[in-house]
Amino acid sequence: MKKIFSLFIISLIFVGCSTIPVGYERINSDELTKKIDSIFNDSLFSHAHWGVLIESLSSGKVLYERNSERMFMPASNEKIPTAAAALTKLGPDFRFRTIIGYSGNIIDSTLYGDLIIIGDGDPTLSDRIYDKPTTVFEQWTDSLLSLGIKSISGNIIGDDNKFDDENIGYGWPLDGLDYWYSAEIGALQLNENYVDLKIVPPANIYDTLKIIPDVISNYYKLINEIEVSDTGSNNLSITRAYGKNDIILKGNVVRNSGSFERSPTITNPTKFYVTVLKEVLENKGITVLGSPIDCDEIPNYVDSIKVTDSLIVHQSLPLHEILKVLMKKSQNLYAETVVRALGLDESGIGSFDEGKKVVESVLEEFGIEPGSHSYMDGSGLSRYNYISPKQILNILKGMSKSNYWDFWYDTLPIAGVDGTLKWRMKNTKAENNVRAKTGTISNVRGLSGYLKTAEGEDIAFSFLVNGHLKTSRETELITDQVLELISEYPLIKNNID
Repeated sequence: MKKIFSLFIISLIFVGCSTIPVGYERINSDELTKKIDSIFNDSLFSHAHWGVLIESLSSGKVLYERNSERMFMPASNEKIPTAAAALTKLGPDFRFRTIIGYSGNIIDSTLYGDLIIIGDGDPTLSDRIYDKPTTVFEQWTDSLLSLGIKSISGNIIGDDNKFDDENIGYGWPLDGLDYWYSAEIGALQLNENYVDLKIVPPANIYDTLKIIPDVISNYYKLINEIEVSDTGSNNLSITRAYGKNDIILKGNVVRNSGSFERSPTITNPTKFYVTVLKEVLENKGITVLGSPIDCDEIPNYVDSIKVTDSLIVHQSLPLHEILKVLMKKSQNLYAETVVRALGLDESGIGSFDEGKKVVESVLEEFGIEPGSHSYMDGSGLSRYNYISPKQILNILKGMSKSNYWDFWYDTLPIAGVDGTLKWRMKNTKAENNVRAKTGTISNVRGLSGYLKTAEGEDIAFSFLVNGHLKTSRETELITDQVLELISEYPLIKNNID
């Protein structure tokens, strides 16, 4: 009896026992390794490079390892060090602040001077957070009207000097800058620095094609070269020449095929911001005699323009809510913004280089030495990023012991429930169990996070695959099968049920 009991204990990776549900059997760690190997040795991925580490958080036991100390491009798993550093250094209650100030004097109902908007990167002025992208601008306009201001004799100036002027990430592909996920970064940001275009094909031969932007503005120009047909499929391309805001729509749409959206970026987020603000002010009854201006257009701006006072101070949602969008939706602009916010908070300079220093100081606390990895942007778009599964595990383990663990855990997509994992691992033991950050760029896939085994053991894992030539869905089938297996460990379905 004693020998049987000992063998039973060895077969587990943790101490404890429970009733085995009908249709399940126990599996030991060697058998688990063989089962996982059989999944990874799928011939579809014999050409690819896999890095994997699966480890118990409580015991430290490694359940599975493959190339865990080798360097891989992480894609959006790069957001793991970014978000961990932001939460650790800025704290969950940090808020971005936008100051609406002015120069000159307010006499009767006229501001004789300039309205000046000073930003520190708030990325949330969009319909992702508010009813519409211009909701906050309308609130500000109402506040100015309540102060009795009905006319502005000067300009609407956007002060973006809290961030530097490096508005795209190092190593970002130039052929992707038209797309929403490569939006430019700035201290003043509206609608995540792109425009959502709703494309509505005509319902019949008497109808016309409609293109409906979520932000209507003279700042950009839509050039419609779309053809309409009765057969085929919708095939639309949208391009914007670098440094310009002429958005060209080409291709074919099929009549009565249903609406869809495309989201091209704009250039110079500050100028976009103040242009739309001026348009909102005027639409709601405030006369503006001057122009929307990026402060960089003003020679000796700091010396020539003095902010007399602040009229409005706007605060964003707290950081822990912002990080949910960053991680669950994998929003690149949010990630790049918080890196610069880290630099601004630590050194007074809102640049990637200064933010990187803060991120690497946090990683060092997790046992990841500078020079042992390559952190080249905050979002994972850059192909110069390199990190190992073991280093990602170090971050995940470090955050599991953090005072901000509850906030951290709450930021991650939940399998089968929300974010980038909403449609994955449904109707399995992994559904509503796995919480993990996804990552995707061409030929690169990542998935790192946490789950519980069938008996409640807390597990951390990291999968990184580089150089694959298959679809994202095919890589998901590999990782998801493993996580579904781990979710049932040490209880695995048998053939009796």
